[in-house]
Amino acid sequence: MTYVVTRPGGWWEIRESVATPRGPRARTLASFKALTDEVLARARAAAGRPFELADVVRSARRAGAPIERSEPDAHARGLTRALARGERPRSGLRRLLVSGLSDDPAVRRAFDDSIARWIGATPRQRGDALVQLLGLADAIPSKRPGTRCAFPGLSPERLR
Repeated sequence: MTYVVTRPGGWWEIRESVATPRGPRARTLASFKALTDEVLARARAAAGRPFELADVVRSARRAGAPIERSEPDAHARGLTRALARGERPRSGLRRLLVSGLSDDPAVRRAFDDSIARWIGATPRQRGDALVQLLGLADAIPSKRPGTRCAFPGLSPERLR
């Protein structure tokens, strides 16, 4: 059995009951200040036998441990609240959201290849991409009047 107990100083532990020749013992799988997906993954890796995540989360709630849900869940709650107030995302964002939530593999591929990954890009990431793009454009030779191109041109005769 896996369960959560309170520790001093605002800490909690996920523990596993283990049967030993000297009787039952508890083994700590993970210590935490807030239960997160990463803490649950650490506990699962340290566990001697599989456990149900839902049971551990219920035990954490009973113990009074703070539970941090995943980032997508937090955003989904915020969007749901906004929708309940009658607020709607712009049509382009709405289409991206619908395709990003789709279970259809073709729609998911189109979403993954779309501009969606740039929606949350930081100014630094966008700047780095622009510098790379400008470097590429600078590396493409241009034909100036009176000069010869450094690479062979593509003509129908050469492609045969």
